[in-house]
Amino acid sequence: MSSPGSPAPGPELPEQNCGYREVQYWDQRYRDAADSVPYEWFGNFSSFRALLEPELRPEDRILVLGCGNSALSYELFLGGFPDVTSVDYSSVVVAAMQARYAHVPRLRWETMDVRALNFPSGSFDVVLEKGMLDALLAGEQDPWAVSSEGVHTVDEVLSEVSRVLVPGGRFMSMTSAAPHFRTRHYAQPHYGWSLRHATYGSGFHFHLYLMHKGGELNVAQLALGSQILSPPRPPASPCFLQDSDHEDFLSAIQL
Repeated sequence: MSSPGSPAPGPELPEQNCGYREVQYWDQRYRDAADSVPYEWFGNFSSFRALLEPELRPEDRILVLGCGNSALSYELFLGGFPDVTSVDYSSVVVAAMQARYAHVPRLRWETMDVRALNFPSGSFDVVLEKGMLDALLAGEQDPWAVSSEGVHTVDEVLSEVSRVLVPGGRFMSMTSAAPHFRTRHYAQPHYGWSLRHATYGSGFHFHLYLMHKGGELNVAQLALGSQILSPPRPPASPCFLQDSDHEDFLSAIQL
């Protein structure tokens, strides 16, 4: 039990990083009353708002993937973007978010697997994800050589993102993963989009990737994408991850 005035305990971590991929872990996590406070992976809306807003229009139909209990969808609504649908495969957190934001009926919350979205093609102008892909890849043993299973999982998600976007639609992905790790996943020509990268945050920098449906990848990006199952290996060097009850160590998992 916490002593008076001490901070609330952080969320219980899975026994292994691969636990972040399992819906059972998230269902249990969100049943914990201590986790009712929004948990913001890789920064809250204010930290990347200046990068996001130029790409958004008030009439945009926005889809937020792997919403968790983040306040992002509500902050988008307050920022003048009212048409927001949020999905997560944890029915526990979806029910909690429906209850929390019952006073905002325009916000929609649905239980859904991001690898098989139950929306018609061309349903959204904008798709956002923040930390969802990082969670799906958290069990990978070698960030320089993602397994074929991991590559396939990311491809399933990104193929669905491309499908539900309208021509000219935008996909924005916020992550801890630097370009030499993540670009190769996004830079696949069958998604039919261009790719741009920016950083945000103070101290530790996070990464925002912007894809425009209907654009084209450049030659360097295509070359990286072609290496998806045989990436170049870095020089040998030790790598240490910070162990933290607040999950700061995930910032060091560059996938």
